[in-house]
Amino acid sequence: MKIASGRTAVGTLLFLLALSSSGLAQQASVRRNVILRRDPSTSSPVLEHLAKGVRITLVDASPDSGFYHVRTEDDQIGWVFSKYVTVLESAPPGTPTDAGTSTPGAPSPAATCDSNLWNHVYHSYRLIVKQPCIAVTGTFVDATATQRVKRPDGVRHEGDGDTHGWLKVDPEFQNLLNAGNMSAEDGNLVFEVICRFPVTQKDAQSACQGYTDHVVLPPVGSRVSIVGSYVQDTFHAQWNEIHPVTSITAIP
Repeated sequence: MKIASGRTAVGTLLFLLALSSSGLAQQASVRRNVILRRDPSTSSPVLEHLAKGVRITLVDASPDSGFYHVRTEDDQIGWVFSKYVTVLESAPPGTPTDAGTSTPGAPSPAATCDSNLWNHVYHSYRLIVKQPCIAVTGTFVDATATQRVKRPDGVRHEGDGDTHGWLKVDPEFQNLLNAGNMSAEDGNLVFEVICRFPVTQKDAQSACQGYTDHVVLPPVGSRVSIVGSYVQDTFHAQWNEIHPVTSITAIP
């Protein structure tokens, strides 16, 4: 594989590992539709087309030949025009961003969350914490019903080991949903039980080391109470979710 600007494959790999371990990853977004290229050149092969507003991580904080070296949210590494990139304030990996106030009107039933779970959340810096701990009730619906791969447990098995589940919230919790939940998640609140499945993303494997999930997942169709942190995922469609989930309890 060709590596531009004199970087060797080994050197780039060591740089990425050092960046990951140092916690200095800088977040950014693209201001318009852009092309992700293999090398910092307009003649370089196209790896991916990125839509306006997509979040990226800078591999190197300094541009090279008018390009930023970046990693996308689906873990593609490449180069984009620096003039179309907006660098954002970011917290170090492993540190969720706190919104600072409770979500207006959001119910706050008595709930106890395991704060240690944040030590095992993959890319937690992308999450804006709206309420550190909340209990939400509703019906567990099948998040795989519209997917190519159907799952008997009703949740999508993500590459970082997490579930991608759907909760059809009870009426008093409707204000927890946003436009992303309505457009991309069929009007459901997303919930993520961390480290539930084998991790297939290499860069996510370290997050689940030393942790074993013990959350009980009831059958699809159950009425449940889900306890966890109420956050907004600033990647994807920026929907709201319970992530990480501390517990799921079936309601008789």
